[in-house]
Amino acid sequence: MDPTRFTKIDDTAWKIEPTGDMRVPGIIYADEELICGMDDKVYEQTANVATLPGIVKGSFAMPDAHWGYGFPIGGVAAFDPDHGGVVSAGGVGFDVSCGVRTMLTALSVSDIRSVQKPLADALFAAVPAGVGSKGTITLDSEQMDAMLHGGARWAVERGWGEAHDLDRIEEHGEMAGADPGCVSDRAKKRQRREMGTLGSGNHYLEVQAVEEIFDCGVANDFGLKQGQVIVTIHCGSRGLGHQIGTEFLRDMLPAAAKFGIKLPDRELACAPINSEIGTRYLGAMRSAINCALANREIIGHFARQVFTRFFPECDLQLMFDVSHNTCKVETHTIDGEPHKLFVHRKGATRAFGPGHPDLPPALQDSGQPVLIGGSMGTGSYVLTGTAMSEEKAFSSACHGAGRAMSRHAALKKWSGRQIVDDLAERGILIRSPSQRGVAEEAPGAYKDVTAVVLAAEHAGLARRVARLSPLVCIKG
Repeated sequence: MDPTRFTKIDDTAWKIEPTGDMRVPGIIYADEELICGMDDKVYEQTANVATLPGIVKGSFAMPDAHWGYGFPIGGVAAFDPDHGGVVSAGGVGFDVSCGVRTMLTALSVSDIRSVQKPLADALFAAVPAGVGSKGTITLDSEQMDAMLHGGARWAVERGWGEAHDLDRIEEHGEMAGADPGCVSDRAKKRQRREMGTLGSGNHYLEVQAVEEIFDCGVANDFGLKQGQVIVTIHCGSRGLGHQIGTEFLRDMLPAAAKFGIKLPDRELACAPINSEIGTRYLGAMRSAINCALANREIIGHFARQVFTRFFPECDLQLMFDVSHNTCKVETHTIDGEPHKLFVHRKGATRAFGPGHPDLPPALQDSGQPVLIGGSMGTGSYVLTGTAMSEEKAFSSACHGAGRAMSRHAALKKWSGRQIVDDLAERGILIRSPSQRGVAEEAPGAYKDVTAVVLAAEHAGLARRVARLSPLVCIKG
């Protein structure tokens, strides 16, 4: 992407001036090298989002931004329901509430090295992964609706997790406003046997080592120590969320025309927040958030069981669980006044700063953990939210490295078997049901996660706390 197309605000903020039907500017947070590496579609999609009714302040894109469906992945936009604001299924994405959970152990890297191969095999056996993967849990209609209402709390009440986990989960593990009646029978059928499964694509369960600490005080608040082993899970609402996204994008297209909404791209299909279809989508989308929260809670429970077999005294404690791909009602300050806004984050993570009332007491001083996944052969980061992020992008930050290459292009360039062998030589064990999937998720297919994180930090979106390196990766 040509940086001269923008008005440069500073070294990590680039402005698309409002033209045509744009109601607000577009702002992309990235350094110049990341901007140059982005596809022109990121510019186009960021500008297109800025044309939607009721958008407030700006259309934002994070440093990991890349082309998506309607919104760019890494896109953030907030809408005011009192000024014609809309909700867009494309602004949430197909994998509703895909997110990241990090669990702490008291183990060291040497502890893992002594059992690395059997541990990898056991985790792979315990957590189904891959396209269409099915688990050991089967839900009937009544259980399905209870799960869609209760989220992680539902899972804990049934023995798949621990009650104290709920204090460290976004929304305390249970998204309010969920309405399972707005979820189609087809979506529920797809999810009937998918609880406790990773799915495919870039989803993973990873055993990691804390490689470097950047902020000792915040790391201590989070429970992170140099050389410590942690477990990170990245997945979402599986087939149910995908079906909800598919159905409502289809239904929102004629709805947008009915309400006189001019769309620069049909993929931005949307409806007024207060409309009948907008209300139905929110009820279904919130149900999918609960599905994802329950799914990660169950996978975390399975991981605990495996670790206990190898290390009987091991107790995996949840550090935090946060979603991307959501639309949340949040209060933000606009022109000095608080407003309740519907904040779309697609491939972007909530990043509340210190003192935010929605954070648990133990995190009030440090801010919210922001969990940034890299690629399976590089590393990941833990960041913390900043007070400045509220002003920058409605308390939002990047969510990962972001793709630099399409899956098709990655398949042409890399062999899954070779990637597995190369990483094994570096002490990183990969377990996946699909060599094709490994090739599609090759480390080289992603942006440099360190460059993305540094850009986010310099932009004031979030601040580095720790860098993590992979030991074992169960890949979907």
